[in-house]
Amino acid sequence: MLVEIRPAARLRGKNAVDLTAALAPVFGALTTETDDAGPVTDLSRLRVVADWVQYRNNFRTPVELRPVVGGGPPELALDLRGISGTGADAVTSGAAAALRAHHSGGAGSRHLTLEEWGPTRDSAIWAFNSLYWQHLQLWEEATGQGYESALPGGQSDARHLEPVRATIGKLFAIWDSLADRRALPEELYVVELGVGNGNQAGTWLDTFVEMDRAHGREYYRRLHYLMCDYSPHVLELARATVCDHTEHVSSFVLDAQRPLTSLAFLRFKVFFVYISNVYDNLPTDEIATIGQREHLVEARAYLPDTDATAIAAGLGIEPETLGALVQKLLRLGPPLLAEAYPQHFADVPAAVQFWRECWQALKLQERYVPLHGLDTYEIAPGISGELLRPLLATGGDVRMHVSNGAATSFAETLPLLHPYGRLQCHDIVVTDPHQYRSGFRGPGKYDGSVVNWVNGPLLAHIGARKGFDVSFAPFRRNGSNIITMTADVRD
Repeated sequence: MLVEIRPAARLRGKNAVDLTAALAPVFGALTTETDDAGPVTDLSRLRVVADWVQYRNNFRTPVELRPVVGGGPPELALDLRGISGTGADAVTSGAAAALRAHHSGGAGSRHLTLEEWGPTRDSAIWAFNSLYWQHLQLWEEATGQGYESALPGGQSDARHLEPVRATIGKLFAIWDSLADRRALPEELYVVELGVGNGNQAGTWLDTFVEMDRAHGREYYRRLHYLMCDYSPHVLELARATVCDHTEHVSSFVLDAQRPLTSLAFLRFKVFFVYISNVYDNLPTDEIATIGQREHLVEARAYLPDTDATAIAAGLGIEPETLGALVQKLLRLGPPLLAEAYPQHFADVPAAVQFWRECWQALKLQERYVPLHGLDTYEIAPGISGELLRPLLATGGDVRMHVSNGAATSFAETLPLLHPYGRLQCHDIVVTDPHQYRSGFRGPGKYDGSVVNWVNGPLLAHIGARKGFDVSFAPFRRNGSNIITMTADVRD
């Protein structure tokens, strides 16, 4: 049996995890004899992986079994945070039930499956994520708070004045140099992907005006600031926030994974692309190396039986019909769902309540499917899975995010940059592949959306192949998990 304890930082210090108390019930279940003779599993063919799931809301149960398609040893996955607050009997029974179900070919705990097995980036959790941004205003009205309140600290980490001034100062230096050579374009483009409620844009533009007046070269007169977001509601808020700069601001509703769809006219013209808290919210797969072989993590979303029964009872329907109603929600959205099914939803707020209950209960099953070579896997259009090989070949088993959505967005955004342009991203970013061995990196739930840490080394490889140097630096506020990723055209 192989036992892997990932949350290394939580094994020491004042609030260290009590591994003995947490794991003893699990190992008790593994060595328990059953009535029909024999232990619940062959310990020589079991992998036990313990994480500390940092997100209070997430898609995991405290104890779950992940089978390996093709007959490889299964993985018993433990959430140390989850089992630390659970009684020993519950942990023991949960582990034993999962293993018995695996050996009998059963599904384990009863649940309502919402989809078939498939790559995690295609899972229904991302349909829920899109629903959140499409109907954000309805969600905020139901919760009584803005989406930013779900972020650590209740706001984006990227709105501090000092880095804004530093960024603008570097832009001025580049523009001065080009202007002195009569090479500066008349129109100066800046693009923000994922504009949020506009506070960042407002701070940036106000600071730009102040610094431009002191600088004396009237760059503000030539500035075009493009605010881009997936959510029309968010863009509406942002436009109101930057109303003092209306003549210099345009807004675009676009999918961050496909910026060229709307912004192709800006190829090689943008001097600065700013991205904050976007990449961690885009669909991603996970790849795992198990026993020197690469596996794709497949997932399927489900509602636990107790939750499905309660939600169905509240609507006056049978639990087995609930899955079809969830699919209707994801296709139609709450307003049209209420209109189409008035017998279940008295009004739109009732449909939103149904949406929130489903999201709260939503879980993911996972399994490992062997890959027939990384070259058969596509990270993003035109980007082969072979790019992952040096990241996975770090010795021993490892599981990491592919950040497919972020990779697609990044690769499509780089062609927008002027030869002296820069892309700057503030997000939760893994900067070393070994970080995947020492902590849980998602997926977690932020209010109604999904969050995963971004595979920074992979983006750096993609950037290098396109002629860009990509660097990482901690964000300037102490205690923040935010990393500043910068891409510049290679000299």
